Amino acid sequence: MTRQYELSDSSVVVVIGSGAGGGTVANELAQKGIDVVCLEAGSRMTLADVVNHPPTMDGLMGWHDKRIGPMVWVCKTVGGTTMRWSGVAPRIQEHEFRALSTYGQLDKGTTLIDWPLTLEELLPYYDKAEDKMGVSGTHDIPPSAETNNYKVLKAGGKRIGYKEITSARTAINPVARAGRPGCQQIGFCNSGCAVGAKWSTLYTEVPAAELTGHFELRTQAMAVRINHDKSGRITGVVYADADGAMHEQKARAVCVAGNVVETARILLNSESSLFPDGLANSTGNVGRHYTRHTFGQAMAVMPKPVNYHRGTRQSGIILDEQYHKPERGFAGGYIIETLSLDPWNVSTWAGGWGPGNTAFTDDYTKLAGIFITGEDPPESVNRISLHPSERDENGLPVPVIEYRDHPNTLAMREHSLKMSRAIYESLGATDFTGSDIPVGAHNMGVARMSANPDDGVTNRWGQAHDIPNLFVSDGSVFSTSAAANPTLTIVALAIRQADHIAERMQARTL
Repeated sequence: MTRQYELSDSSVVVVIGSGAGGGTVANELAQKGIDVVCLEAGSRMTLADVVNHPPTMDGLMGWHDKRIGPMVWVCKTVGGTTMRWSGVAPRIQEHEFRALSTYGQLDKGTTLIDWPLTLEELLPYYDKAEDKMGVSGTHDIPPSAETNNYKVLKAGGKRIGYKEITSARTAINPVARAGRPGCQQIGFCNSGCAVGAKWSTLYTEVPAAELTGHFELRTQAMAVRINHDKSGRITGVVYADADGAMHEQKARAVCVAGNVVETARILLNSESSLFPDGLANSTGNVGRHYTRHTFGQAMAVMPKPVNYHRGTRQSGIILDEQYHKPERGFAGGYIIETLSLDPWNVSTWAGGWGPGNTAFTDDYTKLAGIFITGEDPPESVNRISLHPSERDENGLPVPVIEYRDHPNTLAMREHSLKMSRAIYESLGATDFTGSDIPVGAHNMGVARMSANPDDGVTNRWGQAHDIPNLFVSDGSVFSTSAAANPTLTIVALAIRQADHIAERMQARTL
């Protein structure tokens, strides 16, 4: 049954955000009998609201509050960006947890550190996350169906010598499982999954938490600031409801999971005489070391029809380039993944009018596509801060997003597009285009974990170095980006964090 907690109830854990991190940590805590109030800035959709039309769905669930700087592709809805993601769920590799030790500091601009935990420590939580999410090819789950787009990638990859090629590692049910149906290969997965085969906290974690009787979801509840007492201990969260009225929910502890922009904003906006630069920001690291992966995108016209829009948007991956091979001219590695785009986005990306556009739009049925995600080195100048005077429609300081590509990123992207061209040309592609993707997805790093408080914001549990009952539960805690799509790791860390919070509560140290 759904609970309703009093605003004065200081025994609850308040979770800000209901996406991969927030929805998961909230459910995990509720399953342990811990009372949780989850504040979600957006509204709650149902599967009936999902249509295969990207502009419509962006209007329903996109985050359109004013921001300054490059676009960040996130959602304002129950489920957060788990409604928009494509489901690709590989693990971070062992060497990527030791980025500084493996690569060294690339130059004076980078701020690489090692994670304060190891792959070995995270392995049991990766197992739990994969089982929870239904990641294909794990836990006796079949691999994902081999779409035509994947078959092209696989054939071309083999021709140029790649060996680690798989249609597994996707959190979309290939067959019915855990109350969710099997994939119907409808396509356009980042508009939301109309049947619920793709894992999203909207219809997995949130309903499961509600059934415990230890959870309340408050929608259209925009977190504004986090309050504390004279000792610096968190006491509650102030939020605005749908009518703009302000409320404060008292709390025993707070978990922030707003996807990096909102996570940074609420911490920075919660300044006080005790924390003049914002909560958890005594070392000035909140909002800094923002990373978003090295992105690349490639598209080719193949000799015969592919119909890459049929089937899951990202249905397979090549892992051969994910390793650290400095002889390629850059540190770290990248993953090659399939990609399909709707006709409008194909035309937009191909650009303008004329033959450069029509080569791809006229032969839409023959297109094959690749998405590149690679390790992005953190830099202190890549950050999210607050505008000193400008306010948005909620009366909050407007976030200012600053991001630039590092030379390592540029070299990695150039190499990835060269290899993408080789994959398609080995099969006789007649046209090819490849470029950066100027979109802020896979957002990480603004409240990163660090062994040394001077290097970050949170410890190995995502607990703020400065404040014992404040936690960060989303991709903001990533010490470095690694190459893998981040959602699986966000979920694994959230499960681990919930265990830690429960243990501390039982021991009465929280």
